[in-house]
Amino acid sequence: MAHDALGETMAIRTEYSHQLQELRDDIVALASMVDKAINRSVQALQRQDVQLAREIIVADKTINIHRWAAEERALLLIATQAPVAGELRSIAAAIHMASELERMGDHAAGIAKIVVETAAEPQIKPLVDIPRMTEIVREMLNDAVTAYIDGDVDVARAVAARDDEVDDLYDQVYRELLTYMMADPSTINRATRMLWVAHNLERIADRSTNICERVVFAVTGEMQEINASNY
Repeated sequence: MAHDALGETMAIRTEYSHQLQELRDDIVALASMVDKAINRSVQALQRQDVQLAREIIVADKTINIHRWAAEERALLLIATQAPVAGELRSIAAAIHMASELERMGDHAAGIAKIVVETAAEPQIKPLVDIPRMTEIVREMLNDAVTAYIDGDVDVARAVAARDDEVDDLYDQVYRELLTYMMADPSTINRATRMLWVAHNLERIADRSTNICERVVFAVTGEMQEINASNY
């Protein structure tokens, strides 16, 4: 009887571990979808590709569905497995990450909507800083997910530190676009929308930092703000 009970306990723990891994897989898959949306949205901007932009907007609904599915899996784990300590914090982090990732998808869709609105107008200037911002925020997102999977606090803190790079580029874009608007009021509409693009990217970086704060909490049990954004 004792042997049977031990076997049953081990089977339950194995299933629990499997469910935890499925939750992590959900988060990784969601992050991959969001990374793709970010990349494609800026590609659409560079090419003034309305068709691609519309595809990104439609695909955002799929990101939303995956976010809800990940949260449902996490809540089911809490309800049925009664996790404690680090496991509970990890599941809570996953719920928070799903929300942050879904909002990143919204920011990417926001860029795509700007492409649709402005595609008929000439670019106000060659895109230099915005592609660089995109490169950094995508690296931050990917490294933040790696920190979550590995439970690596050092990587999480390093990701958060890179938010300053994005803020500096945003400041540069802001100043440059303001100069265009002051010199030629006819550029105000285009410059304002380009500023919205930069702001969406800056917010994606902030949300990667938020994810890293949850990673630190999941591993250490300490909730703390790391490298708060200037915006």
